[in-house]
Amino acid sequence: MPWKETSPMNEKIGFINEWRSGCWSMSELCEAYGISRTLGYRYLVRYETDGIAGLLERSRTPYSCPNKTPKTIEREIVDLRKQHRHWGPDKLRVILSERFPDIDWPAPSTFALILKRNNLVQLRRRRRKIECVHPIFDPKVPNEVWSADFKGKFRLGNGRYCNPLTVADSCTRFLFSAEGLEFADYDHSKPVFECIFDEYGLPLQIHTDNGPPFGNVSSIARLTLLAVWFIELGIEPVYSDPGHPEQNGRHERMHRELKAEATRPPAYGFTVQQRKLDAFRKEYNELRPHQALGNIPPARVHVPSPRSYNGQILPWNYPNAFKVFKVCRNGAIRWGSHNWVMVSTTLIGKLIGLEPLGNNIQRVYFRQKLLGYLDESILRIQDDQGRLTRS
Repeated sequence: MPWKETSPMNEKIGFINEWRSGCWSMSELCEAYGISRTLGYRYLVRYETDGIAGLLERSRTPYSCPNKTPKTIEREIVDLRKQHRHWGPDKLRVILSERFPDIDWPAPSTFALILKRNNLVQLRRRRRKIECVHPIFDPKVPNEVWSADFKGKFRLGNGRYCNPLTVADSCTRFLFSAEGLEFADYDHSKPVFECIFDEYGLPLQIHTDNGPPFGNVSSIARLTLLAVWFIELGIEPVYSDPGHPEQNGRHERMHRELKAEATRPPAYGFTVQQRKLDAFRKEYNELRPHQALGNIPPARVHVPSPRSYNGQILPWNYPNAFKVFKVCRNGAIRWGSHNWVMVSTTLIGKLIGLEPLGNNIQRVYFRQKLLGYLDESILRIQDDQGRLTRS
């Protein structure tokens, strides 16, 4: 004999028929079917009202939801998100609160649910957490540290490559420049920095990675022509550890937004692409709320540097105890009558200072920048990374 098969609907029909037989009281029948008397009477009322159809499964959605966000508010949230597809709930809420101060806007968590319900959220892959190592650059005031980098090059519609140079204040996140350059080199980068310095003044430090034109890991103190120019202006170039872009995480996050907003899709030529970069910079500085600033746009916080720029390189005088040498065209200084000490080709024509320490060891400076230590016994300079200059 096969097993008896049943279903919730069969059980409900059996319950109603047993009740209609008049052989059972409601208490006895509910106990036999393993349901409460309240549910038993509910099935009975539904059957008497709608017949067999009343026993079908019904939606458990509440008839009303007093705390549901009104459609008008949800529409404003969705419309603003479609205009700024990479803004999160916090930023959207700040902007809408400023536009419509009389409306009691829901919490950011409700904003997130509304965005998800309207298919305006893209799930991200979980990334492996990377521990930060020394150094960590965390300025407390504007113009203490600026960060600069090239967002990876991309091809325009006409086939030419665009290399956006970005410069920002690490404290206020104010974006000074997002300039699309054809080449990521010294000759194209220096004019951009000159325009920024002329308008906003000079920072104390500029933080970059180790790639050209900012740094060169094979050069003493990672110097490049651009870094030498920074030092002559009284700006100290500082670098992330090689292979650790997370040490400039603020700038990397900005690049992620710039890529999404201004490079997808790329424009046909440089003129139109620069308009897109300028529009991103304006929105990033003046409109976009920044959580680290208390949801205030960077333009409301940043102030120009008191250190002005006039384009002139001031002379530098080393202390009297220093020995001063001029770096020759081969990138070295002459030591005695027949020997040379290699320094760097980026310092050709510049004056360096040597500070005697004793035991044939001397500190080597270019202006205020410590380059390393000269060991007279081997006539080689060892930099702060423990590397020897090439002979």
